[in-house]
Amino acid sequence: MNLSRRLPALGTALAILSAPALADENLFGNVKGAETMPEGSWEAYQIVTDRSDKGTGHYRAFGSTTELEYGVSNKFTVGAGLKALSVDTSGLLVDGYIPGDYKRDLSLAGFEATAKYNFLSPALDDFGLSGFWEFNYMSIDPHSGRDKDTLSLESSLLAQKYLLEGQLIWVGNLSMEGTYAKRAAIHNLPEGFEWPTDPEMELEFTLGTGLSYRFAPNWFAGAEIQYQTEFETEVGQERWSVFAGPNLHYADANWWATLSWFPQLKGGGETIIEGDDLHLIEKTKGETRLKVGYNF
Repeated sequence: MNLSRRLPALGTALAILSAPALADENLFGNVKGAETMPEGSWEAYQIVTDRSDKGTGHYRAFGSTTELEYGVSNKFTVGAGLKALSVDTSGLLVDGYIPGDYKRDLSLAGFEATAKYNFLSPALDDFGLSGFWEFNYMSIDPHSGRDKDTLSLESSLLAQKYLLEGQLIWVGNLSMEGTYAKRAAIHNLPEGFEWPTDPEMELEFTLGTGLSYRFAPNWFAGAEIQYQTEFETEVGQERWSVFAGPNLHYADANWWATLSWFPQLKGGGETIIEGDDLHLIEKTKGETRLKVGYNF
């Protein structure tokens, strides 16, 4: 072994491992890192997301996810969570998505189960790579707030690299999600309005990346960008969008918090307003997200 070549890498690993928070803290609002939790450790998360503005009418949705994760081993982390959702929309009528004015207060909407396995450690192997899997069940449509059963399974590759002895962190994600969905029937729909109740199958692909820089002890500032597209059986590519924005992260010995703003830069496919260069049927003009985690 060439000790002189190993010492810089060992120094970087020790600097990273001695950071104040545990390994799986979320530096970003949307893209994910490759680190897993230490064996036997627990972490609780609270994630709140505000989505608003479809370019016309009024639309606002508030989502809440409460998660608990456990480090089965240093390489394998599992988790489970409960989801809640509220939707308030008026002055919007979109075939198949928003059947008129509706308001649903914050309600229990579903649950999730997650697993992450680390193949290469970002701290010890110079380049990190993990697999991530997430199963979701939702009983409320996130677009309209109406009743809709949705089952989805996401499979992702998560890459991560520490630069400048851990002061700068890069992550990259590639994921595919398969979804089965079935809307509940709605009575007294507007004449000619399309609200299909047959089961639907969709495939969603997401590519994202981000950089986060430690500018002061415990403080990181960064930015992330994400491209997402969805394909449906009958229509082929149904939508695509590009979101990008800044985030701010703070981590202490036992807890951390991340605030992100994620505006839509470009989008296509089906649109609400003809000629618009954003996809605003399933997406909004922007998302604000706050994550808080506690290690124990």
